[in-house]
Amino acid sequence: MYKISEFVELTGLSKETLRYYSKVGLLEPAYVDPNNNYRYYDDGSYFLALLLGKLRGFGFTIQEMITVMNDESFAHLEELLVDKKMKIHEHIMELQLRAKEIEEFLQSGRERDDDFMERDKKD
Repeated sequence: MYKISEFVELTGLSKETLRYYSKVGLLEPAYVDPNNNYRYYDDGSYFLALLLGKLRGFGFTIQEMITVMNDESFAHLEELLVDKKMKIHEHIMELQLRAKEIEEFLQSGRERDDDFMERDKKD
């Protein structure tokens, strides 16, 4: 069993995150001491915490993470990951399009500025 401070060190999750995950039912401590309310985690909790950290890093929402954790067989995890990957690619394409539109806008401003400077020289 790991004290919460040890578990924080092992997983990289903060105490606040662990408390929140417990509150929303994502990751319960393996044991809570009734005398002092200290939280203890076990090896099973460790692997779940690593999975949650990965999912969060992949941009999963809390609700998506709850869906994964409620499906204890993880049968739909691959489907969710593929869907998340596809959404990330779509977002990248949207951002690239937006960047291109900004560049075109800037370029049109530069061309107008160049035209203005050329007319100013002629006058």
